[in-house]
Amino acid sequence: MTPPPARHRLPILLAVTALLLAGSLVAVVRAADRAAERDHSRPGQPTVNKGELSLNHPGRLIFRNLAWGPLRDHLAAVPLTAPGAARTAAPRDCLRFHAAAGTGICLRSKGGVVPGHEAVLLDSRMRTLRRFPVPGIPTRARVSPSGRLVAWTVFVSGDSYAGGAFSTRTAIYDTRTRTLHDTLEDFTVLVDGRRHRAVDHNFWGVTFAADDTTFYATLGTRGRTYLVRGNLSRRTLTAVRENVECPSLSPDGTRIAFKKRIRPKGTDAPWRLYVLDLRSGRETPLAERASVDDQALWRNGSTLLYALPGDYGADLWEVPANGGGHPRKVVASAVSPAVSGP
Repeated sequence: MTPPPARHRLPILLAVTALLLAGSLVAVVRAADRAAERDHSRPGQPTVNKGELSLNHPGRLIFRNLAWGPLRDHLAAVPLTAPGAARTAAPRDCLRFHAAAGTGICLRSKGGVVPGHEAVLLDSRMRTLRRFPVPGIPTRARVSPSGRLVAWTVFVSGDSYAGGAFSTRTAIYDTRTRTLHDTLEDFTVLVDGRRHRAVDHNFWGVTFAADDTTFYATLGTRGRTYLVRGNLSRRTLTAVRENVECPSLSPDGTRIAFKKRIRPKGTDAPWRLYVLDLRSGRETPLAERASVDDQALWRNGSTLLYALPGDYGADLWEVPANGGGHPRKVVASAVSPAVSGP
């Protein structure tokens, strides 16, 4: 094809530029409209009222509220016995949240000239105790049963081995000694009894034992995932089992709920919820058949809570931990739950 004469090129360039600018303007306007829609409640959505929350109030379920309206993304609470009741929302916004024994951890976006994210340590009255800058997008958060230890995981980019994809950073903070382990990648990793070294170590999904020394997490390396048992005082991570992601230790410390990849990457429904008996090594598939990309929470010793995609982002579901029963949606438009109490 013969290119147009030089005298015609500038008008063509200007016309193309105008079309591109118009398209960009339309996209920005539509995005603003969608963002504005989130500030208005929808018919049939849960009722959300402003109020105060306490992490020591027993029998409450606290979560990130996803119901559209001015309190979307704020922490909200409902009675465990009436999860469909009107929500009490605090003036505290979080992307990921967890709490135990009066200690909370909130992963949130931070304002300012340079946008970013931070981990905010909370006391029982939801007041800020300490802030930690985090190097990426929040994905997981956990507090130990005693409230002493907190952990968080974020997605990061820029690691050379990741080939442009995201990798993870996981940190643990000891509230008693004020010690920050800013990345588990500094710990010694043991696989099959031998020290395992690799540039692509990624860790996520910490869950704590009651002794405030032992914890479990996921290790991803060389295309495989492992359940690792951590020792905080020794700074070691020992591989326990393959194909275990996002572990969650039961209240009695004998079982781990986790998501297991049951199909190759790139296909539908890649994960299914299982429970591992740490003594016998037996795995039990749970009744939830949908793909669960979440770190399940033990509501009590027999029931698990987890998030599934919903009309307004995600909903909270529950399922028995023994493999029986049926899954049941318990809280609409909610994610990142914690059970409050002393």
